Amino acid sequence: MRVTVFGTKPYDRTFLDAANVAGRHKLLYFDERFNERTAVLQGDAPAACLFVNDTCDDDALTALAQQGCRLVALRCAGFNNVDLRAAQRLGLKVVHVPAYSPFAVAEHALGLILCLNRKIHRAYNRLREGNFALHGLLGFDMHGRTVGIVGTGKIGMILARTLAAMGCRVLAYDPYPNPQLMQFGGAYVELPEIWKSADVISLHCPLTPQSHHLVNAASIARMKRGVMLVNTSRGGLVDTEAVIQALKSGQIGHLALDVYEQEADLFFENLSDTIIQDDQFQLLLTFPNVLITGHQAYFTAQALTNIAETTMANLTAFEQGGPLPNEVTADRLK
Repeated sequence: MRVTVFGTKPYDRTFLDAANVAGRHKLLYFDERFNERTAVLQGDAPAACLFVNDTCDDDALTALAQQGCRLVALRCAGFNNVDLRAAQRLGLKVVHVPAYSPFAVAEHALGLILCLNRKIHRAYNRLREGNFALHGLLGFDMHGRTVGIVGTGKIGMILARTLAAMGCRVLAYDPYPNPQLMQFGGAYVELPEIWKSADVISLHCPLTPQSHHLVNAASIARMKRGVMLVNTSRGGLVDTEAVIQALKSGQIGHLALDVYEQEADLFFENLSDTIIQDDQFQLLLTFPNVLITGHQAYFTAQALTNIAETTMANLTAFEQGGPLPNEVTADRLK
């Protein structure tokens, strides 16, 4: 089956080619991200393989359908960038990769927490300039601290278990509690209790209309002064303007982001020779207590292998006309 693959980097091609056993699918790679303008590249291929920051709105999906495309295969877990109602109306099937090495994201979240707390990124830069002073690098013991985990799917559970093993008190919120949390001393509470009690809050939930700007001025005001906030899930969970004001006031003492609300025009590209026009993002970079990585939490060899293999399995299942176990439909938005 012919498949257009948009927004690819060299590593995407390496892992997708390796998973495409015997060259079963003809993969047509494009550097360009998918949107209404680039949809013309689809041609007569029946499937399009897209990524997390591609623009899959009504107009773009209509352009796909008009060229005969019948499948949108997302090589990511998130599908908030896809207008699922439009896809359903146009007769487009949408599949995704629901799970890929949850350890990758959980371990990255832990790395951000430890790096930000102990100011390892700042120490690294200091030492390269011959500055061995410790003033300004004071951290705190994670042992005995209260950590709030918002979302206890596979990623959240792995992080919760790891932090519990480090001696943290783990509180969690999820509409669908996992009994395993209690086995290592964690406890489920409502969100207001997370905001009130946690020294560190880590977000691991999907972006839905209900969770959009879950972290906002009102919820931040309920948090402990000096709280550490970590987001490796979806940028839209956090109201950036509210967070900036909280950083200025000291209400948020530490901020770690691997995702950003307006990341589509920034992440995955080399913009070192350009002037970044996003004033909020530029302002975030000026805070000494902010640590940002460019949506790399998933970026391990194991995760890329899992993503590629699941994507190929999704394509094959569609080609064979069988059931699509990883299909996402408009009713997921309810």
